[in-house]
Amino acid sequence: MSFENLHPTIAEMLDVVAAGDETAIGPLLSKDVRFQPPTYWATWTGREPVAAVLGHVSAVFSDFRYRRIMGDGNDWALEFQCKVGDLDAVGVDLITIGEDGLIENFEVVMRPHKSVSALRDAMNKRVMTDARFLKFKEALS
Repeated sequence: MSFENLHPTIAEMLDVVAAGDETAIGPLLSKDVRFQPPTYWATWTGREPVAAVLGHVSAVFSDFRYRRIMGDGNDWALEFQCKVGDLDAVGVDLITIGEDGLIENFEVVMRPHKSVSALRDAMNKRVMTDARFLKFKEALS
């Protein structure tokens, strides 16, 4: 699908997602990026933990593709579809780009509930064995 008139950071994010390179998302995130996942009411803050979480998400989702992209200036909505295991899901990445050109806010909304629950379960299994996540969790305690 061809997307025109994208903010350069959004265009680069699409390339990163298409390549499946989880290490490439970090440079697109602001130092104090805020990430709100679809699986629970909480906010992850900071480039390192958010990059770690997004890396795990890319491993849990399959058949991921963006269907529509809407936005202008610094505010963007990227509609996607994917699978979580054998369950279909659709969602929207709500992204705000800061004045420095980096992603400063990244919120994900998703449905149906069954797919979101499967995502939560898969993510919990993955992050509980990730030293990056455990370090972040300790800092919160």
